[in-house]
Amino acid sequence: MNDSTAMKIKPVMLLALLVPGLAVYTFVMIVPLVFSFYYSLTDWTGGPVKQFIGFDNYLQLVKDRLFWDSFKNNLTIMLLTLIIQMGLAFFLTTLFMSKLMRMKEFHRTVIFFPVVLSAVVVGFIWQMIYSRDYGILNAVLTSVGLESWIRPWLDDPGLVIYSVAVPLIWQYLGIPLIIFLSAVHGIPKEIYETCELDGCTGFKKARYITFPLIYDTIKVVMMLSISSNMLVFSHIYVMTGGGPGTSSMVLAQYAYKTSFTSMQLGYGSAVTMGMFVLSFGIVLIFKRLTEVRR
Repeated sequence: MNDSTAMKIKPVMLLALLVPGLAVYTFVMIVPLVFSFYYSLTDWTGGPVKQFIGFDNYLQLVKDRLFWDSFKNNLTIMLLTLIIQMGLAFFLTTLFMSKLMRMKEFHRTVIFFPVVLSAVVVGFIWQMIYSRDYGILNAVLTSVGLESWIRPWLDDPGLVIYSVAVPLIWQYLGIPLIIFLSAVHGIPKEIYETCELDGCTGFKKARYITFPLIYDTIKVVMMLSISSNMLVFSHIYVMTGGGPGTSSMVLAQYAYKTSFTSMQLGYGSAVTMGMFVLSFGIVLIFKRLTEVRR
């Protein structure tokens, strides 16, 4: 086979490899997005007739206070996750790379194990932990003499959004940890050895060596965290159902409630499109901010 024949075959083979993946992505992502946008322009309530109303749903969405309150809850969860989860993941990464920790494989497995659990199961577990009457958390506080710290963790409107963020941070802590560890293992050992010879150890090594060298990885993980936290649903639906009232309502749950409880499928589609635009916008803003030279 000559070179010209090989050059003709390669694009065909490349196309054959790409088509199945592109087809699945189009069917799973693009087509639902297009249909959702179409339905958002209608006054569809579930029947066969869909009256086209243009952008009326979006005009209503801009004025919808519950939509923006749900968005605010998503932002709160997202910020808590970025600060606490990413901070813990980076701290644990530096700890794993040090000589202080023993049984590293065991600890890594234990931290990652909750990731494989169902979100519904995790929600039920933490609902029992938070229970005011028989919850483990309040029982522990009582046993150590901290009765004044006892709270209705899932029934206090001012506290509930922080309570429901904890299971999310706990369950998915293993994902950024594993990614950070993989990135750190790619750093040549000679760099760390030189750093230690110069007296740069502990926090200084993490700050001046580890963090700059895995900065791009941290950015990617944070963008993934932002997009996933804008879609959080199962944990909160199981633990609180969006309550008390609507104090823990998030965008995905609001879209679900609007579409399948109130049967306002057209407006619910507009809510999902609003979620998409806001999530995409936040990711773009974050990307632009992190492009600034550190």
